[in-house]
Amino acid sequence: MDYLHTQSGNFRVIYSSFPHAQYEAHKDHIKTAIQRVLDSGLYILGPEVEAFEASFSDYIGCGYGVGVNSGTDALTLTLTALGVGPGDEVITVSHTAVATVTAITNAGATPVLVDIEPDCYTMNPTAFENAITAHTKAVVIVHLYGQAADLDRILPIARKHNLKIIEDCAQVAGARLNGQRLGSFADVACFSFYPTKNLGAIGDGGLVATDDAKLAAKVRQLREYGWNENRISQVPGCNSRLDELQAAILNAKLNFLDEDNAARRKHAARYDEILLNADLKPPCRRKNAEHIYHLYVLEIDDREDFMTQLSNVGIRPAIHYPAPAHQQTAYAQLQTPGGMAVTDDAVKRILTLPMYPELPNCVFTKLQTAIEAWGQR
Repeated sequence: MDYLHTQSGNFRVIYSSFPHAQYEAHKDHIKTAIQRVLDSGLYILGPEVEAFEASFSDYIGCGYGVGVNSGTDALTLTLTALGVGPGDEVITVSHTAVATVTAITNAGATPVLVDIEPDCYTMNPTAFENAITAHTKAVVIVHLYGQAADLDRILPIARKHNLKIIEDCAQVAGARLNGQRLGSFADVACFSFYPTKNLGAIGDGGLVATDDAKLAAKVRQLREYGWNENRISQVPGCNSRLDELQAAILNAKLNFLDEDNAARRKHAARYDEILLNADLKPPCRRKNAEHIYHLYVLEIDDREDFMTQLSNVGIRPAIHYPAPAHQQTAYAQLQTPGGMAVTDDAVKRILTLPMYPELPNCVFTKLQTAIEAWGQR
């Protein structure tokens, strides 16, 4: 396979993400966790899920965690538990994984999309405030690429208007703002454990984190058919359970999350050094925010040519995201008050370099070669 080592320790191709490397790095711990579940005979909503819910919520500084099937379900069930539904508007950004917008529509509410800041690519606080109407019920604040949105400005606006506040933390497991873990600032936070995330499962997984005991209980009820303790549905629910195997794997990997995030920061520093004099814009770092580099996203004018040079040396970059939600057919009809000028410009220029804790050293020499070739074009 083209991602495997050659005998020289080089890689023929380096992809933007590589979950298998994470498995190899923690293989013994993961296998032990899996075997423990297999031997237990308990495979759905058992002690492994309870243990992970407790350990992860404690890690980020919240009182309660509720494991669900995915980050998308975490958002959908959260909105439903908060009483957000038909007739309600939920403000978020268009520049996000489309799952954010999908979750809002799944809850029956109407997404209202606002523009982003030109540097960190997260919600523009002024655009957010200008979009609030009498129908606005909630805001989903998307932390992007591994660092915080501008919570210092967004949260006071949301509270002034009595909105339900949700942090979309799919890309920031372990990151901090002003020394505090993301996911502990708002009414509730939603995490994804898709395999490419900083804390990734070997499959799908998600979690809702909150300090509100009643909200946590409501999400627990919704994730399993709206059942009460006698398995009688009290409200319409669904089947969205984090399974025991994934919970055990995540709990094993949680012990290494800070170490792995530190490795990502080290790789980002190497990238910064190599790209210092290149004609491009490196990732933004928000003041007082700890960036954990879920993605290393730069901005460049002649993106296609640079991507060609990277491909020539065996680096496969990506674009996160090539089409914001408002440019996609399913959501083209949504409101975009204030327009999307910054978003529309950014998606033409952003580029994601490979980033994961086990990134091989050869990527840096390959990148240097690509930059030199690009500079001679």
